[in-house]
Amino acid sequence: MTKVSLRGGRLTVPLATTAAYYIAFIGLGLVSASLGPTLPALRELTGVSLSEISYLITARSVGYLGGSIIGGQLYDRLRGHPLFFGFGLLTVAMLALTPTISLLWLLVAVMVLTGIGQGVIDLGGNTMLVWVHRERVDPYMNGLHFIWGVGAFLGPVLVAQLLLWANDLRWAYWALALLVFLSLLWIVRLPSPQPVVEENGEGQREKVGLLVALITIFFFCIIGVEVAYAGWITTYAVELEMLDEINAAYLASALFGALTVARLVGIPLAARFTPKQILVGDLILCLVSLGLVLLFPQSVAILWVGTIGLGAGMASLFPSMLAWVQKRATLSGKTTSWFFVGGSLGGMVVPWWIGQLFESIGPGFLIWVSFGAMALTLLLVMGLARRFLVR
Repeated sequence: MTKVSLRGGRLTVPLATTAAYYIAFIGLGLVSASLGPTLPALRELTGVSLSEISYLITARSVGYLGGSIIGGQLYDRLRGHPLFFGFGLLTVAMLALTPTISLLWLLVAVMVLTGIGQGVIDLGGNTMLVWVHRERVDPYMNGLHFIWGVGAFLGPVLVAQLLLWANDLRWAYWALALLVFLSLLWIVRLPSPQPVVEENGEGQREKVGLLVALITIFFFCIIGVEVAYAGWITTYAVELEMLDEINAAYLASALFGALTVARLVGIPLAARFTPKQILVGDLILCLVSLGLVLLFPQSVAILWVGTIGLGAGMASLFPSMLAWVQKRATLSGKTTSWFFVGGSLGGMVVPWWIGQLFESIGPGFLIWVSFGAMALTLLLVMGLARRFLVR
């Protein structure tokens, strides 16, 4: 049994717990990136149209939103690691069922449950990491998000190789389910971190409520831009006749490749600079990158530079904000769940909004919306620094 000790009134958990979260988040990254590469095969399995099979993406997003909501309540009341493991098993079971279902409506239900499992796991890993490390969480949080990026990067490659090797969708999903199951085994053997208790008095609750609302808007903006840019940048480049479909598809890979590498670089930086400094610097990099694309809309080279710069700038926004707010407010599971709800809604609403107006306004609408959202996010950070968070 792993030893746990109390030091200075706070629960100290060994680094083995952090390593267990990291291993589990590789599995979470694999799951997150597995659906896209298998959509054509799932469409063939169900015999539906392209527009109908796209319901699976929405279904999983809805499930993730639900998991983010219920997870915040559960982690404050139940032991975190068994809860994490239980919803991980739910995700594994749904992965194993996915390639055996030929009815679209039933597959949609499976995707909702898969999303719920992902939402609870994602929320739990981020929340419990804060509970473990408290005010020293900055580099560990950056590391957690880097590890997720590694899993998300490897997911499509792994699925493609499994399909090539076995030529069978079932073996691809079953192998993925096995890997995710193995990634969960360590965490269930470790003691759960002690949930934090909100210590805000009556006079502070209104102020903390406003703080949580503003940070929820922050996550809405940054996740909305990330999902929208990754989803529409290929179409943007093709519609403007800057690149063909094959080369334009690499733009999304460049975005996530830069994001993953920058998260690795951000681990030592988080130990040297304050979250506020990292947030401001990253947002300025995002605005400069998008501004270059707006100033030189027909330059292929600038589009690549801007995309890579945006990915690098967005890399540490999520973990740095979680680390920053931990220094000011108590991050219970319920509080953290609001941030994930905001991010989930941004990931659904912003790409949909851009899609509705992409043809009527033009491809440049993608860049203007992204620039505007990042500018709003920078204003939010400056406002938070002045009124709530001083470090």
